[in-house]
Amino acid sequence: MRILMLFAHPVETSFNAVLHAKVVEVLRAKHKVDDCDLYAEGFDPVMSREDRIDYHNVAVNRRHVGPYVGRLLAAEALVFSFPVWNMGFPAILKGFIDKVFLPGVSFNLGEDGSYIPCLHNIKRLGVVCTYGGGRLLTIMMGDPPRNFLTRSMRRLCAPGARCDYLAHYDMNHTRTGRRAAFLRTVEARFSKW
Repeated sequence: MRILMLFAHPVETSFNAVLHAKVVEVLRAKHKVDDCDLYAEGFDPVMSREDRIDYHNVAVNRRHVGPYVGRLLAAEALVFSFPVWNMGFPAILKGFIDKVFLPGVSFNLGEDGSYIPCLHNIKRLGVVCTYGGGRLLTIMMGDPPRNFLTRSMRRLCAPGARCDYLAHYDMNHTRTGRRAAFLRTVEARFSKW
């Protein structure tokens, strides 16, 4: 399976970096992994005026992100690895989604304005993330990242696409043993891919 790994954390010594490295290691044992470290690659998350004007024009909307669109369209699975900041994605990851998951790439708009998902090359999703707050607080806040990835993003993919969502909560109070246990959970889950 060809897997596109989207990693978004600026600090190479973070627990997120450890999680990312483990997922890549485990997946590469069985699959071809395109490891896209958005910070290391210097991805520009800012949607310019021109990007927005061209957004719905499928003849030109890929011109600034064509290589990333190509990587997305070549993948059969997609894995996200990131910290949840302020109940959302890091800006670089949000910008990637806004700029790369374009009309004509991940969805089309019908003549009547209807939304038609078309990222059917993606048959499986995976998520490995960390939250500063606990699970209960996250539930009370609506857990926007989980909802977006397990519902909206999943809807863009092939019908029946499976999504594995692994989250380490309460990073503000985490200890070595709990982080090690989560790392083992991540390794076990992705070794079954």
